[in-house]
Amino acid sequence: MRRWVIVLGIITILLIGGYFALQQGLFTLPVTQPAAADLPQPVSDAATGQTVASTATIVVDARLVPVRRADLSLAVGGIVAEVLVQEGESVSAGQLLLRLTANQQLVAVARAQADLQRAQATLAELTAPPRVETVAQTEAALVAAQARYTRLAQAALPGDIAAAEAALGVSQASLNKVLEGASDQQLIAARADLANAEALLKQAQSAYNLVKWRNDLGALPQSAALQQATNNYEAAQARWADLERGASQADIAGANAQVRQSQVQLNTLRTAMPSDMAAAQADVNAQQAQLDLLLAGPSAETVAVAAAEIAAATAALQQAFVALGETELRAPFAGTIAALDIEAGEQGAPGVALLQLADLSAWQIETEDLTELDVVGITPGLSVSLNFDAIPDLELSGVVQRIRPIGQDNRGDIVYTVVIDPAQQDARFLWNMTTIVTLDKS
Repeated sequence: MRRWVIVLGIITILLIGGYFALQQGLFTLPVTQPAAADLPQPVSDAATGQTVASTATIVVDARLVPVRRADLSLAVGGIVAEVLVQEGESVSAGQLLLRLTANQQLVAVARAQADLQRAQATLAELTAPPRVETVAQTEAALVAAQARYTRLAQAALPGDIAAAEAALGVSQASLNKVLEGASDQQLIAARADLANAEALLKQAQSAYNLVKWRNDLGALPQSAALQQATNNYEAAQARWADLERGASQADIAGANAQVRQSQVQLNTLRTAMPSDMAAAQADVNAQQAQLDLLLAGPSAETVAVAAAEIAAATAALQQAFVALGETELRAPFAGTIAALDIEAGEQGAPGVALLQLADLSAWQIETEDLTELDVVGITPGLSVSLNFDAIPDLELSGVVQRIRPIGQDNRGDIVYTVVIDPAQQDARFLWNMTTIVTLDKS
């Protein structure tokens, strides 16, 4: 037993001595040098003249991504009124995905529509042919003026029948116009004014409802705005009702009185004097000009102004529809809702991605691990080998599609993104699956 202890002590002393001798460099271990063919061969950089190491085969990590994908956001902010899709749901191009509350935009559309209708009614009234009754009234007035002038020129006796009959015809035409009521154009314009006033009243009521709980409600501008909008609406409603109801009994009575007065003048006109010649001639000229203007229709400038009003109202309506459309989010292409980060009732900020849409029928591989030394020599069209961590039995070939020309700083290393098209698609592919890409630059 004692002998074994002595042997172990000697071995320990030898090991300790050998260790210190090795540390002091008293002797070295033989080292096997690799063959020259096994070492990386230096490559001269033609641009700088420097010598860099080159590796023929490069293995990098990558990930699967859809070829077509998009983060979707709204151009305007607001409260989400309705979300119409769920994660994982397939959608078609142009399909409505979600919408914001759009009360103000709807009011703006209604107001723009009313303005357009009013402008259209104005142009229609300008370009419509004159009414037969209006022409007859103007012609009768001209005949009356000519008859009066003729009677004065011929020094006719009082009670000139021709002039009196013409005046009676004018009064009768006025009565007919009153009995006929408002024109279609007047009714259209009044209806448009009523619709516009109603839209403004709704907008003022919405603003009032937001502050009606306050103690100083009467001093707020929302109260005055609501009162003004109410007055305007009631006035427009009264005008519409007045036109729709037609002539009142007072109007009819006034027109009848004018007819009776003309009848009396026909019977009693006996005081005309030749000294009234100038006034009679001016009356004839005025009535003739009025008839000519009526038959000629509106001037080109007046029609152009009315047409410009329609163009402006149409542009305003289109702008209102654009603003309304901005409260809706629609799919730019057919695909699958990959992520949904908003719910009904939440506030959506403009420009912030609310959901992700992707076409999961076509995939590509993207790698960002290639350093500036590795990416040299990799060109579009280069064949690569693809292996997938989640699908170990699947090995595919692929082709480098493109290399993004701008490198990114990744913790001190400049790396480049290489996009690779796999030779075939697989139903087991999922977004961001890790992929091992083997590139052979030889």
